[in-house]
Amino acid sequence: MTRHPSWWVGIRTAAVLLPAFLIPLTTPLDVAHAGGGDAARMENHVLPLNSKTPGLTELQQSKGVDKLRQLAATETSQPLLPRETVGPARTYAPLSTKASERPTALTQHPLAATAVPVVRLPEPSHSMTPAECVRGLGTSQFYIKSRFAVCSGVQMNQVWRLNGRPAGTSSFDVMAIGTIPKDSRTVTITYYFTGFTATGVNSAADMGIVTNGKIAQSWPASVKYTQGGAKMPTTRTWAQLLEKGSLKHTVTAAAGHGSAGAKTDSEFAVYQPTVAIKAPPGWVVSSPPTDHKLFILPPRWDKAAYLPNKTAGAAAFSILPTLQYSTARNAPERGVALHIQKAFTKPFTTLPPSTRKEFPGRTADAPLTRLYWDSTRRKENYNVSVYNCKKYFGANYTAHNTKECDEYPFQSTYEGAARWKHDHLGEPNNFSVMPVKKQENSAAGSLLAQFYDKNRVLDGPDDGFLVAIIS
Repeated sequence: MTRHPSWWVGIRTAAVLLPAFLIPLTTPLDVAHAGGGDAARMENHVLPLNSKTPGLTELQQSKGVDKLRQLAATETSQPLLPRETVGPARTYAPLSTKASERPTALTQHPLAATAVPVVRLPEPSHSMTPAECVRGLGTSQFYIKSRFAVCSGVQMNQVWRLNGRPAGTSSFDVMAIGTIPKDSRTVTITYYFTGFTATGVNSAADMGIVTNGKIAQSWPASVKYTQGGAKMPTTRTWAQLLEKGSLKHTVTAAAGHGSAGAKTDSEFAVYQPTVAIKAPPGWVVSSPPTDHKLFILPPRWDKAAYLPNKTAGAAAFSILPTLQYSTARNAPERGVALHIQKAFTKPFTTLPPSTRKEFPGRTADAPLTRLYWDSTRRKENYNVSVYNCKKYFGANYTAHNTKECDEYPFQSTYEGAARWKHDHLGEPNNFSVMPVKKQENSAAGSLLAQFYDKNRVLDGPDDGFLVAIIS
């Protein structure tokens, strides 16, 4: 079996992987070319990343083969989109049944010692390392560090058979990390090949690994792209990827090709990575299939007067970002966070009263959508909220101008307090109002405005966001 230095074994056990080109082998691969023909077969199994696979001795027993097949069965046979996909791409392919993994909390945004609340929302991440991807994924299909940094990955496991009997094994991990620099229209997909192992009789070093990434569909269909980096498809042998285990593919869409007449020039797409295995000379490929469509990422390009970099626009992934509010005692938005927490956990105790409350914004199936262009409707949301604050908390709910009427869902969303007047699906009183400290309400509003900008949240149903309360 291929041996790595002791430090690598420890990192591998902790599920923190480094690029393969940083992992020197201390001994050559144990490779023996078979005599060819049907007597020498190689089969490939695609497993979830971080899978603990049976060794060669175990595979030479029926239980070991059954275990490997059961692991392979947990990896879907068709590519999935992240559960949080939004916009036209959401209907292109099945969504993952599990919510994607996300960072647990953002950096604190302290309140400046001034009369006017000054809070700063951290810039969303625009980068991701392979180690972050592995740690973030855990047992999930996708890891969303931000809507500018997402990843997924699989483990590819080969069984080398001589005369029908397992004689060797090999495996490697492949991750695809999608990143977008700030204010950029270039989407970069970096493929990392790591965790190479081989044991017994095999020809893993000569095995071909074919990587292909492409835009599978666009909305509108007329969008033209400029591609860079590795020319797709590209083939590398195991030995080549072991030496330099990464390659990049870039996709850029120019502005001005979005929906005609739209106030927001937006272009949507789905990007499909595929990895296939080519059996080396002297071996025959056996079932299951050796190619695997890893997953699907939904990039988007936009340009609008109300978004940053309004002249050129930028790209993002059409994945719901999450606004985090904190209930920590030193959090400047604490009062608003506590209000939303109550709405999420005890909806029927909120005001106005209703026995049919179900607040949006918690799950990918019911996100919040930004309301920007229709200022009249935003004002209507506000007026309905203030009316109910006065009704249920009294005319002096402001406590001598020290408090303001806080509403959830936010007045800047289509799900706001007046939704039922505009949408037949809107349930009357499916909102909550509560007086909160004026300074805390202002801080929460500032964070929301920054969140819209930094995450390039579009007006309307082709985009959206979630809200999470942390402590």
